[in-house]
Amino acid sequence: MTWKDRISTDPNICHGKACVKGTRVMVSVVLDNLAAGVSEEEILKSYPSLKAEDIRAAMAYAAELTRERIVPFESASV
Repeated sequence: MTWKDRISTDPNICHGKACVKGTRVMVSVVLDNLAAGVSEEEILKSYPSLKAEDIRAAMAYAAELTRERIVPFESASV
């Protein structure tokens, strides 16, 4: 499985934001939940249309984005 099998964009769904295929669950929502410490089990319970593979695909999609774009940030002064 690659993230491309489970993630899609459609200008008519969620304003073209990346979503899990066949749902209106945006990748950003999945990632926000993971970043907040929500467990995979809790995410699947909150979004019953998702499968564990969808969560892994969302993470793989995010990893791909980080290879393509650098997000600037200031490092902390020591």
